[in-house]
Amino acid sequence: MLQHKDHFHGSDLEKIEQAYGIRKETITSFSANVNPLGISPALRRTLTEKIDAITSYPDREYVSLRHSIADYVHTDPENIIVGGGTTELISLFIQVRQPEKAIVIGPTYSEYEREIALGGGTTLYYPLREEDGFVLDTTAFISRLKDDIDLLVLCNPNNPTSTCIPDRHMRRILDACKQHGIYVMVDETYVEFADQMEQITSIPLTNDYNNLVILRGTSKFFAAPGLRLGYAITGSQDLVRTINARKNPWTINSLAAIAGEIMFQDEEYIRKTRALIAAERTRMYERFAAREDFKVYPPAGNFMLVRILRKGLDAQQLFERTIRKGMMIRNCSTFPFLDDQYIRFCFMNPEQNDALADCILERV
Repeated sequence: MLQHKDHFHGSDLEKIEQAYGIRKETITSFSANVNPLGISPALRRTLTEKIDAITSYPDREYVSLRHSIADYVHTDPENIIVGGGTTELISLFIQVRQPEKAIVIGPTYSEYEREIALGGGTTLYYPLREEDGFVLDTTAFISRLKDDIDLLVLCNPNNPTSTCIPDRHMRRILDACKQHGIYVMVDETYVEFADQMEQITSIPLTNDYNNLVILRGTSKFFAAPGLRLGYAITGSQDLVRTINARKNPWTINSLAAIAGEIMFQDEEYIRKTRALIAAERTRMYERFAAREDFKVYPPAGNFMLVRILRKGLDAQQLFERTIRKGMMIRNCSTFPFLDDQYIRFCFMNPEQNDALADCILERV
């Protein structure tokens, strides 16, 4: 297992408040990767009208919620598993599969390795190469797959690199994994922010592969991390039955289930989110790409990885500079295969993005 350093997560505003004496309410978090538009207006208008729902237990099968999710992602309700955020679903899936040896493409989210280790398994990392712009070389990767690997974990688009694997390459990976008896878990937390999402998402592939499970949630795109609503999509009915039999009943409360149904149907909010992120992603990428003292990697998600090339400047210094102006970025030195020359930040509203860029790019 790789050694992970302590760091400030995007949700650690209380720790920031204590360490820097800055009221958390005044901090703009460019580290949490959450939709800057906030929660769905339809949800804000109508959820309070549903408050009486907490007087009854939720539907144990979450039939209405699963139908709403199925309509949103274009699959059958029978292929949907719901859970208390993607974190619970990652844990449940690992418990069910019990991989002895897993391969994870890094740098990436540390929770995968943690859950694999808790289940007694070992994690091998396949490093993305900086010289390739942190884009996966599919042919080289496939050549490294072996029969003794039980599980492959992919984050697509990947956190923190914001690079993605197109569906045509994912098919090649799934074919190779099928030959080696490897199950594939794809975390699509950020795919809804991507341009041409239909060319990245692996959900249609669940119709053709029974060794595949896709994870999504509402924390990032729908700006509802406190709701703790996640879902998985798979074409394996054996996996659906096994996970549903193992998980606790009513893991999603009544209001969260109703909220999910409302959010997934708010088409105007979904359209506005994608338009805002697409515009700001292009604008911020071009602004940083024009500078010789920073290197940026073309982002597919709602955040961007930046390498610091300026001598005498590192990620912690930029973290300190921005947090003292009420803006929190991510020091990426805690990710496997990255060092203190990398930062990550998400895209917010235009004026907030300009303030952050001005702060980072200034010479002091």
